[in-house]
Amino acid sequence: MGALNTPRSAKAPQQERSRATRRKLLEAAVSCLAEHGWAGSTVAVVAERAGVSRGAAQHHFPTREDLFTAAVEYVAEERSQALRDLFPERAAGAVDRKAVVAAVVDLYTGPLFRAALHLWVAASDEEQLRPRVTELEARVGRESHRIAVELLGVDESVPGVRETVQGLLDMARGLGLATLLSDDTARRERVVAQWGALLDQALG
Repeated sequence: MGALNTPRSAKAPQQERSRATRRKLLEAAVSCLAEHGWAGSTVAVVAERAGVSRGAAQHHFPTREDLFTAAVEYVAEERSQALRDLFPERAAGAVDRKAVVAAVVDLYTGPLFRAALHLWVAASDEEQLRPRVTELEARVGRESHRIAVELLGVDESVPGVRETVQGLLDMARGLGLATLLSDDTARRERVVAQWGALLDQALG
């Protein structure tokens, strides 16, 4: 019986190493995309940054498109979870809407958004990349909207609430674009404070 169990027990460390390699590749891909854009981010560059061979990279991600769409999706999921973790036990009637607005804006002003923007630009020219990125962004958008509704503690069946939440996300995306060109921290803080107050008035 012991001999029969050996292959299975030996698989676990191998699977862990495989998961660790995949994670390193995804994190390196996002960093490269944010820093160098699509043109400067190749599988070879990402593999070198992750400290793995190009062959290992291509084992996990056969194409460049596979690698970068998976990378942005991975970090989007990580950031969404981080947003949820900021407000683990929201008590009824105790919503700090300014804090929620600030957290949502953070989703759009970090390296994820910069990497995603490079991916959007690339997708506009790359036919094989466009459907993947379009589907990914639709999924990320739905998840961001759902989390925002949950954190704000609002009811979307009330007229105008859905549009108000979507306006918040659109505003956050605009601040993310402004941040690409210059350090917009001071103005962003004022906008976040104003939006928190506006949401309190609009959402009750």
